[in-house]
Order: sequence, then structure tokens, then C-alpha cells
Amino acid sequence: MKIELNITKANMFEWARNYCFVLPAIAIFSVFYIYPFYEIFNLSLHEWNGISPNRVYIGFENFKELMQDEVWWSSLVHAGYITLIALTFQNTLAFALALACDREIKLKKFYRVVFFIPPVLSEVVVGLIWQWILHAGVQGGEQIGLLNRFLDKIGLHHMVNDWLSDPKTALTCIAVVHSWKGFGWGFIILLAGLQTIDKQLYEAARVDGATSWQSFRNVTVPMMVPVILVVVILTVLGSMQVFVLILSMVNQGLVFHTEVPVTRILVAMTGTNRFGYACAMGINFGVVLIMISLLFKIISSRMKQA
Repeated sequence: MKIELNITKANMFEWARNYCFVLPAIAIFSVFYIYPFYEIFNLSLHEWNGISPNRVYIGFENFKELMQDEVWWSSLVHAGYITLIALTFQNTLAFALALACDREIKLKKFYRVVFFIPPVLSEVVVGLIWQWILHAGVQGGEQIGLLNRFLDKIGLHHMVNDWLSDPKTALTCIAVVHSWKGFGWGFIILLAGLQTIDKQLYEAARVDGATSWQSFRNVTVPMMVPVILVVVILTVLGSMQVFVLILSMVNQGLVFHTEVPVTRILVAMTGTNRFGYACAMGINFGVVLIMISLLFKIISSRMKQA
């Protein structure tokens, strides 16, 4: 009995010591994630202006109103459009450049540094620079914006446009700038994935008479599927939450045709002082992102099993 008691005490001590290592992480997660989510959900059930100590409990009225808010759903569509451009243009560019730098080419180390410069730049700085490039003003009879001035100089006067105010071009311009700034992250991750592929696989394919395209299709793509899925998930989550770039490019992002979910939440908080409604938007947006993540997780699991 004494031996069993001693073993039990030893096991309990070992169990307690092990959990002490994860206790700080659990505490941080609880304080900075679980408790804020509880508060946000609680606020979403109230009408509150952010200042008054009194909150009016209204139940799920904010969520019911949100379901009928056409501007909110339009902002989700806008974010989805930016994400679509990023998934196609940004990741295609990143993959092509990663393939080029994975080969033995001159100055490939230099290219790796250059391609990673846009992601490390401040989004505010990038937004202001591109706002200047796409500016549509005229001063002294000449275009102020760099793009419009270039078009004017080469005789394409009919293409001069107010790029960031035109509903037909504003969102596309933002999506392209966002893709230009973010392709470096995908480039680095994809390049790292390409370098993990055993070169003997390419040599074996070459011996079997495979062409470059066949090697790419049958060796590179299957080996890169897990890495590509990671890049796709990160691109979707990052593009859906684009915010600072829009604030710095388009009149603080408060134009209808350039609004995205985060700017709508900002308007609800600072424009109409409806913090409860803003919290309901945040929860709805979080659910959308979680569903997208789970969808890609399921796709990734099925592709790995196949």
C-alpha cells in the first residue's frame, strides 16, 4: 500500500509539473482571447454608445438587423473580390518567381531580397505612395498622378481616370496594390517548399524521358500541394481582413464601393457610436473566417489522403 501511495504521489507531482509548463500559455490565451470574445459577444446583445455606463439589453436584435444589412454583405463581397485577385494574381506571381529563383540563375540571392521588400514596408507608406501614383488631380495644366501623367504623355488621354474614386476601378486598384505588397510572403514560403523537394526525383523523371512540363506537373505540383494550401489559407485570411491599406488609399476607406468588413465595423463604432452592432459584425465576420478555414482544412485533409 505504501508503495502504491508513493507511486500515486509521484504521478500527481509529475502531472502537476507538466501542466505548470502549459499554464502560462493557457492563462495568456484565456486573458487575451477567451475573455475578450466573451465580452464582445456580451456587448453584441446590448445597445451601447461606448461612453455611457448603462447598456440596454436587446438580445439578438443586432444580429437580426445585420442579416438585413445590405451594406454589410456588400462589404463581404468586396473583401471576397480582393481575396480572389490575391489568390490568382498574387499567388501565381509568387509561385512563378519562386520557381525562377529555385533554379540556378544569376543574382538569385539578390532577387530573393528584392522580392521580399514590399511585405516589410509599412502599409500606410505603401498606401500613400500608391495614392500619389493613382491621383487624378490637375495642376498647372498637367496631371499630378504619376499614372495619369504617364498616360497623358504617351497620348492615351482617353485612359486618364480618377482611379480611386471610380466605382469601376477603385476596388481593383486596391486589390492589385494589396497583391503587390503581399506576394513576397507567398514567394518565401513557396520557395522554401520547392527547396525541400528531392532533386533526385527530377533526375529520375529526366531519365524516364519526361519533359520539363511533365516534371512540373507530376513532381513539383504533387509535392507542393501542402505548401500551396498553407499559402492559400494565409492569403484568404489576410486578404479578407485588409484594412490599413484602404484607410491610407481611399478617404479612410469610407466610400461605399471600397468598404470591407473591418471598415464597416469602424464606421459602426466611430460614425454611429453603435458598439453593440459593431460587436455583432465582428462575431459574424469571425464566423465567416472560421468557416473558410475549416473548409480549406477539410480540402487539405482529403488531398493528403488521396
